[in-house]
Amino acid sequence: MPILDTLLHRPRARRGVPLWAYLTALVGVPLVGVVVLSSVIVDTRRAEARSAVRAEDAVAETALLDEARRTTENEAVWALLLWAMDDPAVIEAVGLPVDQVSAQRPFIDGLQTSYREETDAALTALAARRPELAASVAGELEDVRRVAAARTTGLHGLYLDYVGLSDELMAAERRAAAEALAGGTPAPTRTAVADALLVAGYAQAASRQLPLYLGSMIDQQAGSLIGSRLGWETGWLTYTDARAQLDGLSDEDVAARWRAFATTPAVQGLDDALDPAATPPGSVPTVLQVVSLVTQRSARDADTAALTGAAFERAQALAEQDAHAATDRSTTTLVLAGSLVAVAALGAALLARTVGRSLGRLAAQAAEVSQGSLVEVGARGPREVRTVGAALGTAVGSLRRIQDQAQAVAEGDLTNVLLEEPLPGPLGAVVHASVRQIVTSVRQREELQSALAHQAAHDPLTDLPNRAQALALTAAALNRGRRSGEVVGLLFVDLDGFKAVNDGHGHACGDEVLREVARRLRGQLRGGDVVCRLGGDEFVVLVEPVDAESDLVELAERLIAAVSRPITAQGQRVAVGASIGIAVNRDAAVDADALLAEADTAAYRAKAHGRGRAEVFDDALRAQLTAQADLERAISAGLDAGEFEVHYQPVMDVGSARVAGYEALVRWNRPGRGLVPPDEFIPVAESSRLVCDLDRWVLGTATRQLAAWRADAAGAADDVTMAVNLSGRHLTDRRVVDDVAAALAAAGVPADRLVLEVTETVLVDDPVAAEHLAALRGLGVSIAIDDFGTGYTSIGQLRSLPVDTLKIDRSFVASTEPGHDQLVALMIKAAHTFGLTVVAEGVEDVAQLGRLQDERCDHAQGWWFGRPLPADRAGELLRGRSVAQA
Repeated sequence: MPILDTLLHRPRARRGVPLWAYLTALVGVPLVGVVVLSSVIVDTRRAEARSAVRAEDAVAETALLDEARRTTENEAVWALLLWAMDDPAVIEAVGLPVDQVSAQRPFIDGLQTSYREETDAALTALAARRPELAASVAGELEDVRRVAAARTTGLHGLYLDYVGLSDELMAAERRAAAEALAGGTPAPTRTAVADALLVAGYAQAASRQLPLYLGSMIDQQAGSLIGSRLGWETGWLTYTDARAQLDGLSDEDVAARWRAFATTPAVQGLDDALDPAATPPGSVPTVLQVVSLVTQRSARDADTAALTGAAFERAQALAEQDAHAATDRSTTTLVLAGSLVAVAALGAALLARTVGRSLGRLAAQAAEVSQGSLVEVGARGPREVRTVGAALGTAVGSLRRIQDQAQAVAEGDLTNVLLEEPLPGPLGAVVHASVRQIVTSVRQREELQSALAHQAAHDPLTDLPNRAQALALTAAALNRGRRSGEVVGLLFVDLDGFKAVNDGHGHACGDEVLREVARRLRGQLRGGDVVCRLGGDEFVVLVEPVDAESDLVELAERLIAAVSRPITAQGQRVAVGASIGIAVNRDAAVDADALLAEADTAAYRAKAHGRGRAEVFDDALRAQLTAQADLERAISAGLDAGEFEVHYQPVMDVGSARVAGYEALVRWNRPGRGLVPPDEFIPVAESSRLVCDLDRWVLGTATRQLAAWRADAAGAADDVTMAVNLSGRHLTDRRVVDDVAAALAAAGVPADRLVLEVTETVLVDDPVAAEHLAALRGLGVSIAIDDFGTGYTSIGQLRSLPVDTLKIDRSFVASTEPGHDQLVALMIKAAHTFGLTVVAEGVEDVAQLGRLQDERCDHAQGWWFGRPLPADRAGELLRGRSVAQA
């Protein structure tokens, strides 16, 4: 019993501190803690009271700031009106009778004087709390008034001066509100302050509507805010947004006031009159209409002031209640803390007397146990002391059982009945739980290993074997076939029409279709045959043994029929088909990858011959595979030998006819054959990893060429871009971001001069591609959708795609079919709405260019501007030569 020996047979301890000293400490330390805790609680309550008072002051200050802001905004209206009325040229430009407008000047001048007095009074009230701010605003306001009187600035500048003062006061108002909400302000007060800020925001937006409306009638200067309809429309959007936010007011009383306010004739009349949608461009109000608007505006201002005042009065009342409540809590806490300290001191004295005697007797018995005498321990005195004595006696017996169970675990006897017997008390529960956890952990580890092995080998959507497992199963079947002489068949099942289902009905519907297809495929197989999912909409069926090739053809026809039956998914009836390629191991040396490639090639031919059919891999397809492999080797060798070159097609600015950039297009000058058409070697490269190597080469070559042109042009080519096509396979490669960054760094070209062109399909179908595009945009590179309109991307999806440029496919630009001109115009307008640059491809005549100019297309490229040119000839365009000369 080594554990018990260690616990019980200790050397005799030296005489320590007497019991009374410990009891004194036992009683005194908690008492001190009570005193300290009470002090902390009292200080906390006092801090809460001080915070509540500060919040009350901050709310009052916020109300004063809002009043100063409101009166400043109101004064601005009449100052702007007087400025315009004093300029006959402006009145005549608007189309109003000068004499009628002049007749209204005394009325407007009187309103301005009264509002100036209100502004001065508001700033005077503010000075009592914020003298520095009030003095600063008052000084700036006097400067603005002098400028208005002297007419040394235009209407736009005067408006911005008043708006600046209003924004300065609103910023101070929000800071004061934030101070009121700091320090644990109660939720009702926080809500009331938030409501007041919403009302103040509405008041500020409302006060600016009339100046912007009247200013839009006067074209002061290019780009001015108050002199443009755009400024009026933008202000109206801000106003309607602030008005909509008031529907979420939390305080019922303020909300009721708002609803009543919103239905007043002045508010509704102004909303109807100042809505840009109700006023066509070029419309000019009459003098009576202007006077009516001014009158309604004054009435609404009075109502707005009452609404704002009510909101801030509510917030101030709650803040005042919070301050009184916090002060009361502080006083109550102080009284309770003093009482608690007195009671604690009395209780401590009684505890020291009672526990001291009982613990002395218990200490003597514990000394016997410590010497190895596992005796029954009893004690008299308080119930707790008796409980400690009984527990100490029980612990001795429990220690013996603990030792027995520990010995069983150490020996690995996990089925011992003793381990099933729980021990009393927390220690016994921990030991028993530990033993059960050991047994459970071993079993769980075995189950987890089995589950992980299944997950690694199976597709999570359909629970079919995945690509890796399919290759492993095929390799095993081929090995068995070599030993037994039996034939192994592989059917490559490629679904027809699945992308349309996925795009038209959503990925959830597509997933359900894939699960149903998997179930139907399994239902057509024999017991020993296996169906696997390679990924996407591709499956394979492994058949062994195969008696005759015709059996595989018959099975393929059954699979096509089963898959082609309508499917109900997500409550919708959809239909897909299947094209199947069949391959058998005619050659004993064929491996799993080769057999899969043969079946894939046969499936491709089935699709090419009309879909919904089966094709058997034959000698013609074998020759096609061999030719493709030879071409892949030639491409790889050509990259190493420098047989590839890049031609550059100019991208022109439609408005200025200047070169905006180039698109880099790869060309293969193959020895003995000359230039190989891109459609012969690019698809082959894209079917393998070669396309990534080709993309890297083009990236490096194109960026270096752009760097050379920039250096030669001495600043004239700094804004020229270089567009490089990026394949879908390369875009999903984990190294693509590093490849682009390395090309830019090596060439020394700014990232924003590089445009990467990708297809619609890659953007929509592959989430990894979207992640990589986001990272590339993070480098500063621009992303363009190439050949837009030929895929499944809708115009509405442009808002959410991580792209910067839209390239309209040449089939739309060059089309003479009815409606295509309108479709191109719609694409351009939609792209501009979403902030995208538009490039039209395939421009081949001046009529097409003219239509693009009419629709304000940004850039264009095509044979009308120039074919793809070698680098030296393309660079001549940057030296001022025309496209025709180059």
